[in-house]
Amino acid sequence: MHVNLLHRPLHALAQCWLDPGERVIAESGALVGMSTNVRVETQSGGIMSGLKRMLAGESFYRNTFTAEGGRGEVLFATPLPGDMAVLEVGDAQWCVQSSAYVASTPGVAVSARSGGLRGVFSGAGLFALETAGEGQMILGAFGALERVPVEGHVVVDTGHLAAWESTLSCRIGKSTSTWLGAWLSGEGLVCHVEGRGSLWIQSRSAGRYGAAVGPRLAPRQP
Repeated sequence: MHVNLLHRPLHALAQCWLDPGERVIAESGALVGMSTNVRVETQSGGIMSGLKRMLAGESFYRNTFTAEGGRGEVLFATPLPGDMAVLEVGDAQWCVQSSAYVASTPGVAVSARSGGLRGVFSGAGLFALETAGEGQMILGAFGALERVPVEGHVVVDTGHLAAWESTLSCRIGKSTSTWLGAWLSGEGLVCHVEGRGSLWIQSRSAGRYGAAVGPRLAPRQP
């Protein structure tokens, strides 16, 4: 698969070119458009797998796009405006916030990974996603994407964490020395990332954006 990332960084669009018979698997709802020779199949990957993805904030289903009779084109985008990146899976494996996963080649296995109960209270969700195998994965963000090299210890707000290498450990903790201080600061819980590897952060938090914009919207009509 050859991927062109268009209209970066604010309104990124992933243009995926598939050779005849080549496939790409995408999160339900990620499709923008496709050529007429691309066939779409929808599957859950099994009841338990689908349920885990729902708990992770994803759709129960994923779509597989296959080019038939010639080269095919598929366009993907994220629900919120922002950047996209193509990550290589193989030499490095990745953990991904569920909202950041867009699509991947069939050689990449993407499954739900338990984040523990602390994940619920952090706003990061009970499950993250983790990769296995090899191939390409398209990552999407709300706002800009920034790759951060880690050699030791960094702290990231949970709403801004998009993906991190599996060589890194992520531990949810308070943002200040005391729980009262964390509450008064407005920062709440953060993720302590430790080890050696790379992580990707997004410049905007969907939760905080919704909290800021929601009160300004007109009430829904019954």
